[in-house]
Amino acid sequence: MAPRADLARRAVAEALGTALLLAAVVGSGIMAERLAGGNVALALLANTVATGAALVALILTFGAISGAHFNPAVTLADASQGGLSWREVPAYILAQIAGAFAGVAVAHVMFGEALFSASRHERSGLAQMASEFVATFGLLAVIWGSARRRVEAVPFAVGAYITAAYWFTSSTSFANPAVTLARAASDTFAGIRPADAPGFVVAQLAGAAVATLAFRWLVPALPKVADRVVDRILPEDMS
Repeated sequence: MAPRADLARRAVAEALGTALLLAAVVGSGIMAERLAGGNVALALLANTVATGAALVALILTFGAISGAHFNPAVTLADASQGGLSWREVPAYILAQIAGAFAGVAVAHVMFGEALFSASRHERSGLAQMASEFVATFGLLAVIWGSARRRVEAVPFAVGAYITAAYWFTSSTSFANPAVTLARAASDTFAGIRPADAPGFVVAQLAGAAVATLAFRWLVPALPKVADRVVDRILPEDMS
């Protein structure tokens, strides 16, 4: 297995990548709402395209350093299958959460909003929870399935899936605990009420766990596959 970038560099990459992702999600949501003239479908479409495109670019940019998780659910799933050491998990998750809040703050500054503000956008109920379970299950399924066959396709597969999931889930597919927590601090188009965030996080973690277990059965060699994925993503000159 090729040497990996040291943990500090990987954690910074996770923080930067997650920050840029949230800046794209929240910033494009604000811009879309301002320009759509009250047309929510048009605003959502603009928000969707920006988010999917940003995901592809950011995974391609940071994948060779940290694996470009940008998502605690992905980090936990990767660690459960041997792709990441459990002792490194706290650094990844803390970096992702810190980066997510930083990204929200940056988006707010760019659009003249308060640095942080509790969202009043209600996203509650069984339909929303089920949507987050499905969204995160699908995300992990896409990651595991793509990594098994064509690891170089993962950035495009993830971007395409999230773009689609914005539209086939009633929750608009957060599929990420760090994103959920940070968006609770944004009273904008992309926000979620703080009271609704815990339910989203529980549904997301459950979806990720079920998808990982399913693919552990579908692909019995998944831990070895995870090692090969890391070996191919992280070149020797990143040591």
